[in-house]
Amino acid sequence: MSKKIKIGITGLPGAGKTHALRKVVEMLEVEGIRVGGMITDALKEEGKKVGFMVQDLLTKEEGVLAHLESTSEVRFLEYGVNMDMLDNIGVKAIENSIDQADVIVIDEVGKLEVESQNFVEAVKDALEADKPLLLTLHKKSRNPLLQDIRRRDDVRILEVTPINKNILPYKIIPLIKEEVAMRPLHELY
Repeated sequence: MSKKIKIGITGLPGAGKTHALRKVVEMLEVEGIRVGGMITDALKEEGKKVGFMVQDLLTKEEGVLAHLESTSEVRFLEYGVNMDMLDNIGVKAIENSIDQADVIVIDEVGKLEVESQNFVEAVKDALEADKPLLLTLHKKSRNPLLQDIRRRDDVRILEVTPINKNILPYKIIPLIKEEVAMRPLHELY
């Protein structure tokens, strides 16, 4: 198992997992820390959620992961899912962050994402990498990958709520910055 801290943010849908994660990413980048991995976010049109986007944090490449109007046979709730987008942007982002980033981010290890075996393998690789890892976890899923993550001794699980979503990043930042600061000098340059 990796020696670096692994933090899982969990909470009910809509509690603010991605909100808290985005704030942590923003704060780390301001400090000059290179953050890589993938982040997902709601895609809205006229204030209504119509799908989900996936973005590579290093390259800023993004694409539509799921959409109401998608005709994909892979379905998540009422959305059609583009699994190729998850593999081509999300999985690639995780894999690249293992080599190129100071901190790895994975948003979200959830019911939709674990349908991709490539995603599952990339998450396992990120968990074994000797780098700080910050990931959001679906709260209620009983998927084997999520259960394994929750059981790991090196993963600290924090629950986000609508009340603490703005405070939680300020608790996470010092933990990650301490880990990044502990890197040998030759890795910093």
